Amino acid sequence: MKPRISMVTLGVRDLAVATEFYEHGLGFPRMESPPEVVFFTLNGTWLGLYGRDSLAEDAGVSAQGHGFESFTLAHNVSSEGEVDDVISWAVSAGGTLVKAPKKVSWGGYSGYFKDPDGHLWEVACNPFFWIGPKDE
Repeated sequence: MKPRISMVTLGVRDLAVATEFYEHGLGFPRMESPPEVVFFTLNGTWLGLYGRDSLAEDAGVSAQGHGFESFTLAHNVSSEGEVDDVISWAVSAGGTLVKAPKKVSWGGYSGYFKDPDGHLWEVACNPFFWIGPKDE
């Protein structure tokens, strides 16, 4: 097996609100998709948005969940200033600031926001783990 994560699908309460946040607020490039789901192409993977109840039904689990869901999504960038910018964009687009960006114990710089459905995102500049092109 070649380990990889091809797509992350988020269960959302309001598909239109979530789409607006990711497409126009954060600038994620939207793909053509059926009306009940929205896909965004990212660098090497995809993000899907699907109604929370429908996603739970598809997986055969209860849609009732709350609080910390035991995972975060992460977006690594190449500089501390870019961390600040992405966090600022997310908050101005309707996200909620959870932890303001700051230097962290492991030697990087990061902050957290929640999207309109409460999904937790970390934005980090990690000098030990950058997977973008050398010039970014």
